[in-house]
Amino acid sequence: MDFFAKKPTMKEQMRDVDRQLRKTGREVDRDRRELEKEEKKLEMEIKNAAKTGNKQACTVLAKQLVQLRKQKERTYAANSKITSINSQTKVMGANVKLAGAMTTATQSMVSMNKTLKPEQLSRTMQEFGKASTHMEMTEEMMSDALDDILNESGDEEAGDSIVQQVLDEIGIDITTKVSKAPSAPSRLGASSTADNEFADLEKQLAKLKS
Repeated sequence: MDFFAKKPTMKEQMRDVDRQLRKTGREVDRDRRELEKEEKKLEMEIKNAAKTGNKQACTVLAKQLVQLRKQKERTYAANSKITSINSQTKVMGANVKLAGAMTTATQSMVSMNKTLKPEQLSRTMQEFGKASTHMEMTEEMMSDALDDILNESGDEEAGDSIVQQVLDEIGIDITTKVSKAPSAPSRLGASSTADNEFADLEKQLAKLKS
């Protein structure tokens, strides 16, 4: 016995059993065919003995024929048994595979449970939630602070600078345009001139009347 020989796997064992059963089935079929040939031969001998009136020979041959037919029936039963064993072997192999798969799955789940402890996982998730909330609050506070700083640091100057930059880009000097624009007439000066002209007109009318 070779103690260092590699132990065959379950798949290899199942294949070997299936091969042996199929070989046995073929041998049984071959034996049955031989029995059928012998059966036909005995039937012919019985007919010949009956034609010659040899009753004793007919009786002996008939007993042999009965035994032969019983043996042939046994071959059918043997084939049925072999087929049943083969089916049971396949079912057993399937169950072994299923058990192996369940064992592997169980080992994987046990390993995962050892790696991912529920208490530690729950604590980690809580810490993550707290850190996320704190980060959101910090970001919101920073945004509010930046908005306050930007709103208080001379929005008007920043607006004038942007307007001047746009005017420079389109080639307009707002200072020059304003200095060259015509000034609006003074309403006060216009009113004084009209009064003087009305007074002169009254003087001329008075001279004409005199």
